[in-house]
Amino acid sequence: GLLLQEMTMAGLHELRFTEEKPLLRGQDAELENSEVFLSTVDTDWKEHDIETPYGLLHVVIRGSPKGNRPAILTYHDVGLNHKLCFNTFFNYEDMQEITKHFVVCHVDAPGQQAGASQFPQGYQYPSMDQLAAMLPSVVQHFGFKYVIGIGVGAGAYVLAKFALIFPDLVEGLVLMNIDPNGKGWIDWAAAKLSGLTSTLPDIVLSHLFSQEELMNNTELVQSYRQQIGSVVNQFNLQLFLNMYNSRRDLDINRPGTVPNAKTLRCPVMLVVGDNAPAEEGVVECNSKLDPTNTTFLKVGCSAQLALSLQPGKLTEAFKYFLQGMGYTPRLSLCARAVPSASMTRLARSRTASLTSASSVDGTRPRACTHSESTEAMGQINHTMEVSC
Repeated sequence: GLLLQEMTMAGLHELRFTEEKPLLRGQDAELENSEVFLSTVDTDWKEHDIETPYGLLHVVIRGSPKGNRPAILTYHDVGLNHKLCFNTFFNYEDMQEITKHFVVCHVDAPGQQAGASQFPQGYQYPSMDQLAAMLPSVVQHFGFKYVIGIGVGAGAYVLAKFALIFPDLVEGLVLMNIDPNGKGWIDWAAAKLSGLTSTLPDIVLSHLFSQEELMNNTELVQSYRQQIGSVVNQFNLQLFLNMYNSRRDLDINRPGTVPNAKTLRCPVMLVVGDNAPAEEGVVECNSKLDPTNTTFLKVGCSAQLALSLQPGKLTEAFKYFLQGMGYTPRLSLCARAVPSASMTRLARSRTASLTSASSVDGTRPRACTHSESTEAMGQINHTMEVSC
């Protein structure tokens, strides 16, 4: 099962989850159907094209708003769409045990969905700020009161920007592989050179996976290569990638470090893979967020591989994250759940003041994301590591 070791060091509570099986080796049985992340068990999903101030946005939704509970809204990374990025994770049995209590909304960046028409020559792709400004139209269209966002890479950046501009619409954020920094001149020149010497799928793969994972040439990585090159329109993808590479720094600073510092006001779980391309950016993002409502989760592989091969560990972390906001006291995962007697300090400390605040069927525990949570948790930063 699950080995849980709790260590206290310099104010950090570090929780190590040791996986029974290695992630990158000995996975032949799991990879026999390497396109499992594209499986189409989407009979309950409904597709919509939403009008926004910056063009149409393709959205796939399951369920309907449930009282005061937030919607779970996802945003994928460059080179992917909601299916390529999230299918395995959301089809995982334990994750479905959670999401049946929420409406789930997958957002595809403009022109990135399967079968999307190619944009005309000269089309001006929305900026990262404009992509974020498209999301309130989705919230309004479906009547969501607020959302819990799950974003990867470029999608994590969009959701973070969305939360900065429209904080009252965001209840919590799970940000995987977020890089809060814009590209400097050296990075810009390197990207230009790479574009001349590498194919677009290869450029995307170097963004998604670590060099070790690429060198191991796993079957799953090769499957991603094939799907990136065939499922997503390459012209549209290039426009999205160019816009992501031209992003500006996220204007965030840890409260108290600079006058009138801007930060994410909601609970945030940051996720990054060991030696992943985004590792340095995620660590910096962690340093700029309020430590009282930020959890740092480090996995022993790229976040995208974790979504595809180890969804159980991310599901468990997501369950604790929701529990910290008071939404999961009545949930129990059907497999690999930690018994209540073994609840981690992370879960306890983040739910200590929530016993009467809310439940999955209760009202929104908004106060727990602001001053009351600071009093309840103190100056504690939560770090978890998943060793695969």
